[in-house]
Amino acid sequence: MKKGNPQIPFLKIVPLKFIAALLVCFVFLATLSLPCVAQESFKVGDKTFLLNNKPFVIKAAEIHYPRIPKEYWEHRIEMCKALGMNTICLYVFWNYHEPEEGKYDFKGQKDIASFCRLAQKHHLYVIVRPGPYVCAEWEMGGLPWWLLKKKDIKLRKLDSYYMDRVGLFMNQVGKELADLQITKGGNIIMVQVENEYGSFGVDKPYVSAIRDMVKKAGFTDVPLFQCDWSSNFENNALDDLLWTVNFGTGANIQKQFERLQQLRPNTPLMCSEYWSGWFDHWGAKHETRSAQELVKGMKEMLDKNISFSLYMTHGGTSFGHWGGANFPNFSPTCTSYDYDAPINESGKVTPKYFEVRELLKKYLPDGESLEQVPDSIGTITIPSFELNEVAPVFDNLPVAKRSKDIQSMEFFDQGWGSILYRTILEKSNEEQMLIITEAHDWTQIFIDGKKVGTLNRLKGENRIKLPPVKEGARLDILVEAMGRMNFGAGIYDWKGITEKVELKSTSELQKLKDWFVYNLPVDYNFVSKKKYEQNIRTDGMPAYFKGSFVIDKPGDTFLDMTGWGKGLVWVNGHSMGRYWKIGPQQTLYVPGCWLKEGENEVIVLDMVPSKQTLKGLRQPILDALDGSGAQIHRKQDENLNLKDETPVYEGRFREGNGWQQVKFGKQLPARYFCIEALNAYNESDYASIAELEILGANGQKISRQHWKIVYADSEETEAANNLATNIFDLQESTIWHTRYTKEKTKYPHSIVIDLGEDVLISGFSYLPRVEQNKPGMIKDYRIYVSTKPYKLK
Repeated sequence: MKKGNPQIPFLKIVPLKFIAALLVCFVFLATLSLPCVAQESFKVGDKTFLLNNKPFVIKAAEIHYPRIPKEYWEHRIEMCKALGMNTICLYVFWNYHEPEEGKYDFKGQKDIASFCRLAQKHHLYVIVRPGPYVCAEWEMGGLPWWLLKKKDIKLRKLDSYYMDRVGLFMNQVGKELADLQITKGGNIIMVQVENEYGSFGVDKPYVSAIRDMVKKAGFTDVPLFQCDWSSNFENNALDDLLWTVNFGTGANIQKQFERLQQLRPNTPLMCSEYWSGWFDHWGAKHETRSAQELVKGMKEMLDKNISFSLYMTHGGTSFGHWGGANFPNFSPTCTSYDYDAPINESGKVTPKYFEVRELLKKYLPDGESLEQVPDSIGTITIPSFELNEVAPVFDNLPVAKRSKDIQSMEFFDQGWGSILYRTILEKSNEEQMLIITEAHDWTQIFIDGKKVGTLNRLKGENRIKLPPVKEGARLDILVEAMGRMNFGAGIYDWKGITEKVELKSTSELQKLKDWFVYNLPVDYNFVSKKKYEQNIRTDGMPAYFKGSFVIDKPGDTFLDMTGWGKGLVWVNGHSMGRYWKIGPQQTLYVPGCWLKEGENEVIVLDMVPSKQTLKGLRQPILDALDGSGAQIHRKQDENLNLKDETPVYEGRFREGNGWQQVKFGKQLPARYFCIEALNAYNESDYASIAELEILGANGQKISRQHWKIVYADSEETEAANNLATNIFDLQESTIWHTRYTKEKTKYPHSIVIDLGEDVLISGFSYLPRVEQNKPGMIKDYRIYVSTKPYKLK
């Protein structure tokens, strides 16, 4: 017999049901002791946004994660917070995340969810703009190049192939970001549907389909919105979306929202892109905008409870091949996306930053104060160093492909870079004209390895004389693709040679066939595996150059490309972007986080080399032109002769902002359109126009895609980029303005446009500059039209 207390199982004494009930009670009592946490929400209220049911004014900073090294993301976000912003606004770049069809990448530098979480860490909300089209001066407006492999594709339309791919991509975006909506514990408060579609077309069914895709991707818990300009937002406005408008510094803000308030008097107002500056084009002056005008506009919006997103607060850099081009006139944008923003390209504060910060600190919620401005990233200089290893392009060609007819780059499954077309010529004892239709974008022609000349798409060049050639002479056409156009119909921008190559002699016009084709992509793996040798002469022929520099401590720097020709640069495998001697940008920003202690490798592809040394500067050079860029549309001492011409219409514009439409009351055949301004409302000698549209026989706008300026009596190019081509660049914030520096001219002022085809016209629409109280508002005018060129004397 065992001694001691008997071992009676606990469960035999206490029933299981009693234990379960006891646990439920404990859980209930515990919940009573927890604080009550309200669910986060963001809604559209009566004339205001509501954050957790309280009025909220959005002060958003637009910044783009691909244009900032991931290592610097948090620094730039902190800079925006210290500026006084409460929200980050960002695009999602489709072609950045799906560079090859069906292969998605949201890791590392492309980890957009991590970017949003960093913003949340610093108590900033996020507005997501997933496109699929984003513009942003980005290659093809964010659309993937491989869409163009389908030659009959309809982009930004209800094309089945296109829409299927949009849906697949949008679902991927939803997998990354939908769980970060504010109702789910994240910080996303709004999502945009498409982007400025009114500047592309009128197609509500398409915009509706994109809206449905955004919802299907999981963005159902926050307001969806669409942005456009005040002049076109009604064209595609959907009843169930919030409407916002975009405009820049100096705009008449009351006028910008006038029509929107008439249609929706109780809607919250928001400027979804308030342009702080502007982007730079190769060959044109560096763009700047007034800090005082910027702050003045922001103050007016804040005083009127109008939300805004400052585009850009920090522009950054279009590294690699990602810089786009403007439309209708092909005008590629620079690598630097400095934008004259408050935070400059390399993340440093500017005088504009402190002026904006001084304003925003006055509009903080009660009890809050601005955070301290983060320290800038340190900069270093790099002494001059040699790139003494050389790999000539023509000696390092890949395996050729064969093609009977000329084909674009996309046909050969190449998205970016350069492409070489080679064929054999028959003997000719005379000069012949080589005609290329069309070469996109910068083309060099060689006969038997010797350069004959260059064709520049910026200048509309498409033909060149060839010298007499022997039988079997080798014709090489090397085409460098720059960024695909990112605006309007320009997104259909095939690269390489898109149609045909012809030889014209005195006796015949021959279409060239039987091509060897060499693809030269921009991948680091491709450029790094060339056969580099020392002490090789290039004699100005395209070549890769390799060298290195040694540093003790990494820091940001700016590679000085002054004296180099045209090409791309890679540092430690990272593509820094394009350079071009025509300027205005003469340096390339190199983030210190991509450098290392000790030896650092540099590879340069130069299409017209004449130099082999580089150095690193502490400051960028962003406004140095060499004079071969922007083209004035008037030769010296040239004048338009309208003496024998009869105007088809004479009139007077009304004073003030906004579009004005003029109808002739008849149809007129035209190829050339001339507007002659006779005087201005402020009695100055200046004239300006923001946009001009011409009405066809049916009263609808005719296409501006092939327009060219034949003559402009005066254009400002030194103090600003106010070329006459701005009157049809589809950008309401850019203008033609007569010279107000040297050689100032007086009224009358004239512009002649070649419409590119014979059409019937019935009138025109005119938009004065959007800024208030600025000179150059045209008063009286005459219109001339002709089917033949006007006389110039």
